[in-house]
Amino acid sequence: MNIVFSMVELAGMIALMLWGIRMIQTGVQRAFGARLRGFLATTLDNRLYAFLAGIGVTTVLQSSTATGLMVTGFAAGGLIDLVPALAVMLGANVGTTLIVQVLSFDVTAIAPVLILFGFVMFRRMAAAPRDFGRVLIGLGLVLMSLHQFITLLEPYEHMQGLRALFAALSVQPVLAILLAAGLTWAVHSSVAVVLLVMSFAAQGMLTLPTALALILGANLGTAINPLLEGATGNDPAGRRVPVGNLVNRLVGVVLGLALLGPVSRLLTAVEPNAARAVADFHTAFNLVSALFFLPFLKPYAGLLRRFLPDRIDPTDPSRPQYLDPGVREIPALALGAAAREALRMTDVLQDMLEGFRDALDKPDRRRIGEVKRADDILDSLNAAIKTYLVTLDPDALGREDRQRAAEILTFVTNIEQAGDIVDRNLLGLASKRMKRGLAFSQEGKQELLVLADSLIANTRKAASLFMTGDARTARMLANEKEIFRQSEDDGTSAHFERLRAGRIEAADTSALHLDLLRDMKQVNSHLVAAAAYPVLERHQALLPSRVSVAQSSC
Repeated sequence: MNIVFSMVELAGMIALMLWGIRMIQTGVQRAFGARLRGFLATTLDNRLYAFLAGIGVTTVLQSSTATGLMVTGFAAGGLIDLVPALAVMLGANVGTTLIVQVLSFDVTAIAPVLILFGFVMFRRMAAAPRDFGRVLIGLGLVLMSLHQFITLLEPYEHMQGLRALFAALSVQPVLAILLAAGLTWAVHSSVAVVLLVMSFAAQGMLTLPTALALILGANLGTAINPLLEGATGNDPAGRRVPVGNLVNRLVGVVLGLALLGPVSRLLTAVEPNAARAVADFHTAFNLVSALFFLPFLKPYAGLLRRFLPDRIDPTDPSRPQYLDPGVREIPALALGAAAREALRMTDVLQDMLEGFRDALDKPDRRRIGEVKRADDILDSLNAAIKTYLVTLDPDALGREDRQRAAEILTFVTNIEQAGDIVDRNLLGLASKRMKRGLAFSQEGKQELLVLADSLIANTRKAASLFMTGDARTARMLANEKEIFRQSEDDGTSAHFERLRAGRIEAADTSALHLDLLRDMKQVNSHLVAAAAYPVLERHQALLPSRVSVAQSSC
């Protein structure tokens, strides 16, 4: 029975360590995630900068998996080239070893201090310090769990079953590599597995060659997650970065396995502390691998492109159809191509709004799911159009060309944001209504349907106005904001009337009705901002906060 309790204690300490690592990662991602993502997307000019960026971002995030997923998405969307993307992954592999270096020293005494300061920051401060408090608590939990884990291991140093397992691993290093790779893939953290191996090595339960073989497996396992989770769709090109990173790791593991004996003897001679030797090998393995592959990334990227070519699917609605790279040197043609592609976004948004209207009229969970997936098309087209426009030579653009490029950017940004509201808010509320079994009154339902029809019509107006630039149509579309504003005011008044009358069930429905009105008003505002405001501003018919009253300005 004591063995059972002890195993539960060991498992609990491992779970506590994993939870601490997760708190570190989520705290950093919440505090700095958007800025780190933007930093990665905009600072990757060459492989050296990309390598250093990978080290820096992963050192902060403490998750090469998170960095890998971001870079895989950037590369698949065409935001960064394959060579710097691969360099980022090499840097990420080095960056994730740095916290292991810190934790290889005896810093357990500061764990309570970290948890105390983290708790105070988490409870008393604003959002950013609160998230950093989460990081401090996570670090404290990791340190405490490691110390307790080592203490719990002491009685089992001479346990026959465990010694037999480790003995088997010592004569089968390939088995040790596969075991550590599988465990790392399962827990999504090479840091956790490396820290466990360090703990076993510090207690003398693992020989140094066996511990190093397990470290090789942990480095291999951490390359599996971006491959399985970062590559979406059927396009092989989207898997180039994770496949390239996995092959890098495989080559490094094979070479490391071949040199396991000499490296173990060297480390034993220069570093008597087994835990420190394991941490040093972990860092050295990733650093040497990076230095070995960095000079050959360009031909390596060529091989990846050859074996994982772009899959051209003309039926894929998320793939741009009109962004011709060959006309980038001719501004008029390039801007026309971007504008034509932007119109496809209005078609997608119109389909989403029609799906939302169907969900109001005749709720269908499958239909809602289909419509929600259309938002991914908007995201893809929006990213492609922006990338296309920013690659145009600014010196070749005249004043009117720059103005038109700005209008296109404004248009696609607002259409994409309108799609986000339909996806997350309107369809979310429609699903909520189905789950709760709520039914609108006939009058309320009809009001929502009329407004949904107005949104669909306004989407068509926005598309037409985007191409024609007609001031009268722009004023008509801008005036639609008053209709939606008045509907929201009327709905709010009716909602409070029901609350005062004590009609709780009706009040629940009217609250949902009010949320839908608010979100539909926001969608309409984005349509107006996308197409009407740029035209009115061009005709000097737009005041800082509203459309001017004077008709003569148009």
